[in-house]
Amino acid sequence: MNRRTRRGFLTASLVALGATAGCLGGGSGADTPSDSGTPTPTPVPGQPLPTPVAGDPEADVTVAVYEDYACPHCRTYAEEVYPQVRETYISEGTVRYEFHDFPIPVDETVSWQAASAARAVQDEAGDEAFFTYSARLFANQSSLGPETYADLTDGLGVDGETVRAAATGELYRPTVSEDRQNGIDRGVQATPAVLVNGEPVEWQEIAFEPLQSAIESARGN
Repeated sequence: MNRRTRRGFLTASLVALGATAGCLGGGSGADTPSDSGTPTPTPVPGQPLPTPVAGDPEADVTVAVYEDYACPHCRTYAEEVYPQVRETYISEGTVRYEFHDFPIPVDETVSWQAASAARAVQDEAGDEAFFTYSARLFANQSSLGPETYADLTDGLGVDGETVRAAATGELYRPTVSEDRQNGIDRGVQATPAVLVNGEPVEWQEIAFEPLQSAIESARGN
């Protein structure tokens, strides 16, 4: 199935965990080598990487978000919801914010390669650089590929060619696969899926208010 057909099928389906807007996925069957026949790469030293975290790691409220870089609804979340979460809660240290990979995959190549690119940035430059790079991936979702993975590292203190190689070789697939399985074990079936202290956020559309309500409830407000 080509990229356009696959994306159209997935995004037309029912959606995120506890929601009705997102990209449908889940199940162990998607965690297989891509259609190119390339075998799953051998883990690189230091695998698996830890969960990227923003905000206060010791905060009482944990927001865990599962995303696929090729999912258009994840781009909506990344561009319209995450900035408000960052301004309202992350910058104040009110929450522990976790990013989790959950390649459905919407795109057999991009979903896995973009995740490896982002994890390469995390491995080389830390979590702050990871979140910056992750935002750039979503902002450039329509043009993701080897050249873009390298170009988006500008100013992050990471070698673009290293990130390109990590992406095309899917060098961080073991970390991404483990993260994805973690999501399946927690009941995630689609992206974006957001859990606040382990409880799924329910929303009719991807917006800040349902997540804000869940966070405030977890804070006891």
